[in-house]
Amino acid sequence: MSDESTDTFDLTGDDYRPDPDRDTTLLIEGFFDRIARRSAALGLPDGRLDAMRARHTALLAASAHRIVDEPSRHNLRITLALVAAYEGLRPELDGPAAAAELRAALVEPLGEAMRDGTRAMLDAAADPFAAMVAVSKAREEHAFGAAFTFHRPVDDDERYFVDVRHCFYHEVLAAHGAPELTPAMCAIDANWIDAIDPDRHGFAFERATTIGLGGTHCPFHFRRVGPAEREAGPAA
Repeated sequence: MSDESTDTFDLTGDDYRPDPDRDTTLLIEGFFDRIARRSAALGLPDGRLDAMRARHTALLAASAHRIVDEPSRHNLRITLALVAAYEGLRPELDGPAAAAELRAALVEPLGEAMRDGTRAMLDAAADPFAAMVAVSKAREEHAFGAAFTFHRPVDDDERYFVDVRHCFYHEVLAAHGAPELTPAMCAIDANWIDAIDPDRHGFAFERATTIGLGGTHCPFHFRRVGPAEREAGPAA
């Protein structure tokens, strides 16, 4: 399979820099498309998807004050798509069922492309750990930006620990009375996390909790592992 078919997000190119506009548009379109495909099974009446999209537009206009930089503009788009769809599903579904549908709609459409692109990038890298750290740092700056707060307790050749101390997604969802949806945003990360193979790539990733799951912060911890550690699994 060629890089063209597996690297939707251009991860394998030199000097990777995310494209938040493109990536968010793909995510939102995949999200609403899956809801549309599920509309009959969910019992949604005709016109409900159009109403969700209209509500999304209205929420964006009302929340423009939350935009502090270009990344936050696009992160607001996807977070408020989640809010609009949640409101649209609640007449037919209870909260947990609606949240489960929205989680699947966020995670599944681009899941394979995200895993394939991450795996292709790591497989092609001379140093997969360094390549992954570079991608993480690029995304922290260009995909997340100033609306998130990052703390980096460790950053050396063996470990890269970055902790999210303030999550813009959670802030926006809580402001709209839906903090219970934050774990759906956290779940998107499983797509690239699942591409990491410690035996193949020489490093492991750990995220013990997230703000959305009740943690005080979201720890994104990458560390090189030797053969013995790979056999033993993640450190306690």
